[in-house]
Amino acid sequence: MAITEKELLRVTRLKKYFPITRGLFSKTVGHVRAVDDVSFSVAGGETVGLVGESGCGKTTTGRTILRLIEPTAGEIRFEDTVLNGLPGRQMQLKRRDMQIIFQDPYSSLNPRMTIGSIVGEPMEIHRVHKKKIRRDKVKELLNICGINPNMIDRYPHEFSGGQRQRVGIARALALNPKLIIADEPVSALDVSIQAQIINLLFKLQEEFGLTYIFIAHDLAVVKHISNRVMVMYLGKIVEVTRSEDLYDHPLHPYTQALLSAIPIPDPFVQRERQLLKGDIPTPVDPPPGCRFHTRCPMRQAICKQKEPILEEKMPGHMVACHLVEKKGLTKKIQKEESH
Repeated sequence: MAITEKELLRVTRLKKYFPITRGLFSKTVGHVRAVDDVSFSVAGGETVGLVGESGCGKTTTGRTILRLIEPTAGEIRFEDTVLNGLPGRQMQLKRRDMQIIFQDPYSSLNPRMTIGSIVGEPMEIHRVHKKKIRRDKVKELLNICGINPNMIDRYPHEFSGGQRQRVGIARALALNPKLIIADEPVSALDVSIQAQIINLLFKLQEEFGLTYIFIAHDLAVVKHISNRVMVMYLGKIVEVTRSEDLYDHPLHPYTQALLSAIPIPDPFVQRERQLLKGDIPTPVDPPPGCRFHTRCPMRQAICKQKEPILEEKMPGHMVACHLVEKKGLTKKIQKEESH
């Protein structure tokens, strides 16, 4: 789908710290810096991939954007509305335009509700459509997502994992949203089913003009679906660029290591693995300077002392690394000034 130039979402200096408490009176003795000073924007109709190792803050970022988790600091602007501190009723109205697809298709569906009730529940809460036509709308959504509408009165345990995820997608579409945060929607599914769900998401984007933030740790899946990719490490974004540029010319050492782990479907071609030594530092007490320097094979003295800024190193390619020099930006600036 063609990406519109209009910005749909802008996140500025987003932080989410979880307090660590101890003792009888639950005294705060520290914080888990799950998301630490993250900024990015998403255009209408775009699919932005968010990747990184487990525990880097991907899911927390997505849920904080929707205010399912309240942010510690920063600004979340959706269209022309700042979501921070928005009163309950106004935030509820905004949630019609912002939905989520959960990772686990088993635990995300209420086992005591029929799939018709599950998909129709958002319509009931937001009082969308009259009751007598709501059932027809649910059947239509199930059909669009590849579920037989005649199964509307069945329960989640009667469906496979892929079918349950389709029900979860139908529920996310119930209020005709503009933005969907897909939180690892295919990681719990078989490989053959993953392809079906990805193709379904493509189809829905074309049909409904959806915008996705696609959270995943499978870089091959992200490459297939994303227009742009953001790489996250220990609560911070370390690289952002177009999907094809990231996979063809990764600049950050962490991104290079991640991509080297993707298997090549050719027995005669071998990729040199870049094995990272050491454990991931704790987000409770992240290392000074660049947070990746404790595992980086290219680290220098400055990496331990000064935190790198996420900045444009090549046209449209942002990296937070002291070792990556700026290239090709002079010509770009001259071209912009000439216009």
